[in-house]
Amino acid sequence: MRSSFEKMGLVGSGVLVGVLISLNFSALAEKTSLSQLPLDDLRVFAEVFGKVKSDYVEPVEDKKLINEALTGMLAGLDPHSTFMDADGYKDLQAGTQGEFGGLGIEVAMEDGLVKVVTPIEDSPAYKAGLKSGDLISKLDDTQVRGLSLNDAVKKMRGKPDTDILLTVLRKGETKPLTFKLSRAIIKSQSVKNKFIEPGYGYLRITQFQEHTGEDLAKALKSLHEQNKGPFKGLVLDLRNNPGGLLDAAVGVSAAFLPKNELVVYTEGRTADAKMRLNSVPLDYARRGKSDYLKDEAADYKTTPIVVLINNGSASASEIVAGALQDHKRATILGTQSFGKGSVQTILPMNNGSAIKLTTARYFTPKGRSIQAKGIVPDIIVEDGFDQSYNIREADLAKHISNPKDAEAPARVVDEAKDAAAKAALAEKKFAEQKGPIEPASKDDFQFVQAMNVLKGLPVQKTPEVKAVETLPAEAKPTETKPADIKK
Repeated sequence: MRSSFEKMGLVGSGVLVGVLISLNFSALAEKTSLSQLPLDDLRVFAEVFGKVKSDYVEPVEDKKLINEALTGMLAGLDPHSTFMDADGYKDLQAGTQGEFGGLGIEVAMEDGLVKVVTPIEDSPAYKAGLKSGDLISKLDDTQVRGLSLNDAVKKMRGKPDTDILLTVLRKGETKPLTFKLSRAIIKSQSVKNKFIEPGYGYLRITQFQEHTGEDLAKALKSLHEQNKGPFKGLVLDLRNNPGGLLDAAVGVSAAFLPKNELVVYTEGRTADAKMRLNSVPLDYARRGKSDYLKDEAADYKTTPIVVLINNGSASASEIVAGALQDHKRATILGTQSFGKGSVQTILPMNNGSAIKLTTARYFTPKGRSIQAKGIVPDIIVEDGFDQSYNIREADLAKHISNPKDAEAPARVVDEAKDAAAKAALAEKKFAEQKGPIEPASKDDFQFVQAMNVLKGLPVQKTPEVKAVETLPAEAKPTETKPADIKK
């Protein structure tokens, strides 16, 4: 009986080797020769596949085994490369179009647990109080350890108005925390605007989606009409913006830069991964779109701007902040950004699945790589809450390196200064965060300081724990609604 199983496994192995070799050879025929394929390793893979099929305690479907192997292959590269089955690919497409079901958390995998990168504004996770750096250890009664990131995400998503219990490990807490969240359709409004007072406007971009550029153009038009003329200053809020589509980031940058200015360039191994994107319609009005900035008021190209960033500002939001900083078009204020300076390309497969593959690093116009470094603000202003709990790209396992590291001299560690800095942090008092702070309100300390910069007033770097900053009376906010959201 056992010999028949072994024969079946060997037959399966031989068939799989043949398929793998033929598929690889077909895909790479123009780039490589058959002799360059790792045939011995592929045989080992096929042998393991056959053994699992014949000897595992329970029968396992071929599709599941192959999908798990592909998931592991991509997950082993870096925190942002991943394999998506057909359902996962559909979920990703829905997310970039601005509407999807779930809890509203940007996540990564860390030591077998799901780590919260940032909660999406206005989502169930955001309202419940989940924070950057939280580690999710259980989903209802299911232990996260042992699940792939895709499996964990699937469990968090589900029908609207259904509940899920998250068990969370948080730095500084001696016991696990539990959060009961109700799933919802996440309608992420990527662009919000607020007329602060005559001469001053506020723009917030929560995520870079398919219609972000068009929504920004509508927001700028709305603000201009309310102000009845040019602005004295704008605040562009990119805090806790996890990124999104590259062309949307180029469009947002183009709204405030002169025409034909370099916004970002990328470097990778393939020709397609080497790009130079400028503030021109060809580079931001893609996918058959018209130039949504053609009717933009000219004064937005010269209006003074303060850009707000923090550790939750990642990827596309760092592209915008870096471009405006390099061209001296804006003052960057806040805390150091996340540091995700890599480009992920979505590559659809023939069976409806897809892979999200890191294919390039991006660079600011002056050649800075933000990978694992982030954008350092021109004016560092804390928000009054303990930043030591937050995570950045450099904290994620297997993150890709910054190519500029080899050019920089090694840092000489002054142990005495490091110890003093840690002691000062331990003694520092931080405000206790009761819940989400309304952006652009009198309680939003970083926003208040951004307004001070625009008005030429003194800037306070750190809020007093009990101090309350005030602003002049505010008008009621007006918001731009995303257009053409697909249901």
